Amino acid sequence: MRRSKLEMYIDILRVLAHHGPLKLTHIMYKANVNCSVLKQSLDFLARQNLIEEQNLHSRKDKTKVVYAITERGRTVLKYFRELNSALQITEEANKIPVMLY
Repeated sequence: MRRSKLEMYIDILRVLAHHGPLKLTHIMYKANVNCSVLKQSLDFLARQNLIEEQNLHSRKDKTKVVYAITERGRTVLKYFRELNSALQITEEANKIPVMLY
């Protein structure tokens, strides 16, 4: 079953919230998203100010790019979790058999 864009965005935010700043390839494997889709998703999330791109300087004057979740991203993830939790409770309530009198 395919994931929606929203589900992919949430998965990426979850990975960054759980693991901290990560390189592109690490996000790709942990969120199970192919590279081209991930780049588009990261671009969208950055434009929404949910993630940020950070440049880390390492030895030998090399710069490595990592992506980190922002406070706004954490807030969105929190609201999504709350909504998802509420919807699951509603679904479970609908599955309770109705007693016929």
